Parts: sequence; structure tokens; C-alpha cells
Amino acid sequence: MFENLTNKFEEVFSSLKKSPSLDEKQVDESLRNIRLALLEADVSLEVAKEFIKNVKPKALGQEIIRSTSPGEMVVKIVYDELVSLLGDINSGINLNSVPPVPIMMIGLQGSGKTTTTAKIAKFLEKNNKKKVMMVSLDVYRPAAQEQLKLLGEQNNINTLPIIQGQLPEDICRRAVSAANLNGSEVILFDTAGRTQIDLQMMSEIKQIESITNPTETFLVADSLTGQVAANVAKEFKSTVNLTGIILTRSDGDGRGGAALSMKQVANVPIKFLGTGEKIDNLEAFYPDRIANRILGMGDIVSLVEKATEDLDQEKLKKTEEKLKKGQFSLQDYLSQLKQMKKMGGIEGIMSFLPGVSKVKSQMDQAGVDEKIITQNEAVILSMTNKERENPKIIDGSRKKRIANGSGTDVATINKLLKQFKMMSEMMKKMSKGNMKGMADKGIPPELFNQIK
Repeated sequence: MFENLTNKFEEVFSSLKKSPSLDEKQVDESLRNIRLALLEADVSLEVAKEFIKNVKPKALGQEIIRSTSPGEMVVKIVYDELVSLLGDINSGINLNSVPPVPIMMIGLQGSGKTTTTAKIAKFLEKNNKKKVMMVSLDVYRPAAQEQLKLLGEQNNINTLPIIQGQLPEDICRRAVSAANLNGSEVILFDTAGRTQIDLQMMSEIKQIESITNPTETFLVADSLTGQVAANVAKEFKSTVNLTGIILTRSDGDGRGGAALSMKQVANVPIKFLGTGEKIDNLEAFYPDRIANRILGMGDIVSLVEKATEDLDQEKLKKTEEKLKKGQFSLQDYLSQLKQMKKMGGIEGIMSFLPGVSKVKSQMDQAGVDEKIITQNEAVILSMTNKERENPKIIDGSRKKRIANGSGTDVATINKLLKQFKMMSEMMKKMSKGNMKGMADKGIPPELFNQIK
């Protein structure tokens, strides 16, 4: 997300940082480019104009003129304004109510509302230790209720049993009674969507709101629709007590216009980003971290949190012990590849790192992509246990067998073995120096342990 915007900002700031001093003409030119970048990212015109209006007087202030690094000061001003634009803080989910706490999910058809309902349920069970029950109020779309039921069964989440022919308001009342009986602490109401906003839908949502009295009403919106999503949020806000927004398909959105327009247009915070189709592909929205990513500064805090959450800590501990002893086998390397895939592969990890656009460009030039992880995994899986533990025994005939088994060639096997040998030597040096090499480069060992 925000790839295009990040590239544009990095271009603007690279020229600013080189200048020992800034005059009004330089600032105006930079702000013009920033404004164009925002518009190209599908940020609404009003939001882009307001952003520049707020940044300009600060960028021309006396503290900038007197600063020894005016370019860096402008970056800080733009960063602060981005954080303000995105919503300042992450407010989380409000569960401050007598159980069962009602939460209503609303949105247009096709926005990913039902899948997101299951993601929020899983998030609450995993992170808040709450017993959740999901309820489908979509009695119009064929198999909509069955879809939520299936998601519940697949992910071990309680779902209200379906009774054919019941109206949404009757389902709401039955859900509250059922939750009191089965001990559910949170009820997620998945309302019906439409292809576009209409009076009938709004009237039904208003009625459901009056019956359930939700502590949170989340609008699920498709980030790929840009300004349209922001306008939809504004429409819903005028009808119900909208408390938060969840942007889906953010992993496919290279512009980010919806995220940058939402708070200003609808005056409602973005709470989560949907980052994929899997049940755990849901990311809490932190404005300050997102601003860092937009400006190409990376987001190491989120990366470490993601590593802690996604990776098998027991396996990491065992690998760490082996590294300390200077031991590292192809089996361990295979384990690391699988861990990397769990974190979203190369792209998933890269999106959190500083200077991501430059690194991606270098990777593209070197021909490094996601296929390497899959290919190396296939090669190692085609080896015997003895070969994984002791690669030195892999001779010519073994290489041919491994190549045939993995659908590659001998050159690929040689390349992998060479890479592994270099990696093993580096690991041994680091183990002897207690990872001093990483610390000397400004990378704390504990961070390396989390993301290696």
C-alpha cells in the first residue's frame, strides 16, 4: 500500500535534503509536487488542498530558515501533518459495555464485509481473549448466511444457527438471547450490503442499530475504490453512528487515496487494514506507523510485532541455540523459509523496511522475487534428511536427482548450495562474536533474533 505515493515523496525529499538552505521558490515547487502526488494517489482534491495549506506556513517558518538541515525539518512537518490527516492515534475496539457487547458491520456489497466479520471475530478471540458469536443479518444475498456459517466452522468461531425466513430484526433479538445463554461476550452483526447506497438499506441499518445499540459500528470499505470509499463513508456517517472504518484489499492498493481521505471526509478513524484473504490478514491501523511507511522510513515496530505474532517462537529459540553453537543446516534454512512465508514473503517483510522503494528496485535489477522462496523450498524438500544435515555429501548424481525432484536444474542446486555456504559462514562468525557484527551496524541483536 502507498507504493506510488512513497516513491513520489522520496523523489521530492531527496532533492530537499541535498539543499543547504531553502527559499520560498524551492518550498513552493516541492509542495506542488506533493500536491500532485496526493492527487495521483486518488486523494480527494479538498483533502490535498487542505494538506498543503497546513504544511506551507510551517515549511516557510523561521525555524526552517535557521535550521542546519532544512530538508529534514520539512520532512518532519509533512510527517506530523500526515499523522494528523490519518487520525493521530489507534483507538482500538471499544468493548466498554455490559456483555454481550454488540458490534455492527456495515458496507456495500462486494467490500469483503462477511470475511472481515470473521477476521474481527478471530482478532477479538486471539488478542482480547473474548468469546465471540457471529450473526448474519443478510437474508437477501443467496448463501450469505451459509458463507458466515462456513467461516465460523473453518475457524472455530461460534455462529448463530440459521432459521430460514426470519427477518433481520427478529434475528437480532434471537442473537442477544442466544449470547446470554451460551456465554458469548461479543456479538458481531454482519448486515446486508447493496451494490450502492439506497433508502431501503439505510432504513434497515437504522432499525438494526436501534435494536442492537452497538458500541461500535464499523464500515467495511474497499480501499481500491479510493475517493468513492471516502464518499460512501460520508453517506453512512450521515445515517448511523459510524465509529470506525476497516479498509479491505489494502495489499492490492498501491495508491492509498482512501486511507488518506477517510478521516478528513467522514471524520471517522480507520481502525484496521485488511491485508489479504486469510483469517489473520488483519492489521491494526496506527497513523504514525503508516506515515512512516508513506515517507519511506519503514515500520520496524510493526515488523517486530508481526514477527512475534506470526513466527513459531519455539522454533526460533531452537534455531538461535544452533546459531550460537555455529550450527546451521539446510533443514534450519527450510524452517526459516517457511517462517518468512508466514510473514508474507519477501514483499511482506520489505513493506516494513526503511528505503523500501530503493531496495525493491535493487532486488528487481538482481532478479530477486517471491519465486526464490518457493523454488528454494522445493529444492530442499527434494533432498534426503542426511543431505539437509550435511550438504557436503551432495555430489553430481545427487544434484541431478534433486533437480529432477524439484523441477529445477543443476545450476539452481549449485546456486542454492553456494548461498547456503556463505550464509553458514556468516552465521558462524556472528555466533563467535555474539552477533557483535549486527550490533556494530546499529541493529540490536534482539531485533535480529525476531526478524531473522
